[in-house]
Amino acid sequence: MIPAMDLHLLRSSTGFSAIRFFPRYPSPSPLRSRLFIKAKYHRELEAAVEAVERACRLCVDVNSLKNLNLTSCSLPIALVQRSLFSVEGRIIEKKDQTPVTVADFGVQALISLELSKSFPSIPLVAEEDSGFLRSNNLVDPVVSAVSDHMSFNKKSLSHDDVLEAIDRGGKNAFAMGTKPATYWILDPIDGTRGFVKGSQALYVVGLSLVVEGEIVLGVMGCPNWVVDATYKSTTHAQSYRNSSPGLGIIMVAHVGCGTWKKRLKNMLDSSTKISSDWTRCFVDGFCLVSDARFCIPESQTWESLPLSVLYKARIDDDNVGDKEICLLSAFCGSLCKYLMVASGRASVFILRARSEKLIKVWDHAVGMICVHEAGGKVTDWKGRELDLAADKVERRIIYPEGGILVTNGKIHNETLEMISSISSA
Repeated sequence: MIPAMDLHLLRSSTGFSAIRFFPRYPSPSPLRSRLFIKAKYHRELEAAVEAVERACRLCVDVNSLKNLNLTSCSLPIALVQRSLFSVEGRIIEKKDQTPVTVADFGVQALISLELSKSFPSIPLVAEEDSGFLRSNNLVDPVVSAVSDHMSFNKKSLSHDDVLEAIDRGGKNAFAMGTKPATYWILDPIDGTRGFVKGSQALYVVGLSLVVEGEIVLGVMGCPNWVVDATYKSTTHAQSYRNSSPGLGIIMVAHVGCGTWKKRLKNMLDSSTKISSDWTRCFVDGFCLVSDARFCIPESQTWESLPLSVLYKARIDDDNVGDKEICLLSAFCGSLCKYLMVASGRASVFILRARSEKLIKVWDHAVGMICVHEAGGKVTDWKGRELDLAADKVERRIIYPEGGILVTNGKIHNETLEMISSISSA
């Protein structure tokens, strides 16, 4: 059995936190000579944490531009308009009608550049490519955003550098083949629809590392997460949206070392003092499906899911009755829902696979390891683990049978049995 671990921080020369794991029980030896038990992929984890922290700062800075008073703002109006929208003021959408912003491309370029600095041979699987960026004339603001948040070579960053960094993770950038592979998986902004709504909406920067077919580490940054919120329903979530900006969190997971989180400093207010301590994350303790708190995709309804035959969804009310379940607010993006389960705020995230819509690996990979290491479970509706290598060439698509079920682990089998019996009927 792996002993309980505490996550401690060693300050690096750049001011960012290096992560080390060592046993919680005290050592008889002096602190200076204490032997650290390093996580196997501690170097990759340190780089991933630093990259995601920088990416979260980029997101907050870009998002804040649209809230500026243009009459008193010294920034060029074109830069402000194009920070989130097209020159005409429209939200820019891709062919699949999902929104995309300067921040999406900026985060992908930034993280690609930061990871390439330390791990140039590890490829990247990510959501965006530069073709859309070029055709919508958004290269200049993306280069500007990335330059402001890099850890190196800020002045020498060119358009080609940024475009190549984005395309490093783009479709057709490389072919994995059928053998197990090592690669990063990045969702630059999961929940862009929430991101464009304003500073109070939840969105996640998600990064994970796959080694020989296994997800070995993951980092999620959520700048608007309210650290101390204990809401259970949409009513509580609405009060969150009306609150002042939160400090956010960064969540990390490493295979065999658990899931951990710490506060992500409010990057618009450098005077805010917060604790830099990491705390262990655990899923909730509900053992009955009827007691569980559910999350579903905002694009799907409770009635479209099998469990709706047995339970009605109760929203905006904590007094859940017989044959009812508590359905939490539909936050944008999948990774936020994984974060909810891994942190113990939700018990279940259930997604139905629709034949007309592909399920992208970056929407799930980092969430999977965070939930697993927090004590939860992730499978398809048949109870099988999600196959990251199902897309044998590019590793960009997964094909879960029926859908994806994410739970606290305690009610996983019961939920699978209900889904199976209802589907068979």
